[in-house]
Amino acid sequence: MIKLIIGKKGSGKTKKLVEMVNAAAETSLGNVVCIEKGDVLTFSVTHKARLIDSCDFGISGYGEYYGMLAGIKAGNNDVTHIFGDATLRIGSRDYEEFAAFLERVSKISDVEFVFTLSCDESELPAKIFELAEKC
Repeated sequence: MIKLIIGKKGSGKTKKLVEMVNAAAETSLGNVVCIEKGDVLTFSVTHKARLIDSCDFGISGYGEYYGMLAGIKAGNNDVTHIFGDATLRIGSRDYEEFAAFLERVSKISDVEFVFTLSCDESELPAKIFELAEKC
């Protein structure tokens, strides 16, 4: 399952994501992972969740981002949730590429994905909402 938190800069997307990460870390019977760009969330995300800075691994573009997500799941089958902040800054602002990324991510089973998108919902093509739901 893929969920999206969509809104313009300053609309509270990251705050909502942090709340969801912390809630999942408390209730999950497996592992919770949160991916960010930069080390902004260090003091906001509970120590029970694995916090990963994509910059530490040189991740840029949706191909590399997908590889990272697949590697996380392949390396630890107990991962139940993966959260991604600043998705368009890690990938790109090409929404067609983002839709292709979501299509690939949807094939990773047994993980709930939540991504933040800093944009206006009306900018996104309909294909994205066929692959993911807004939360």
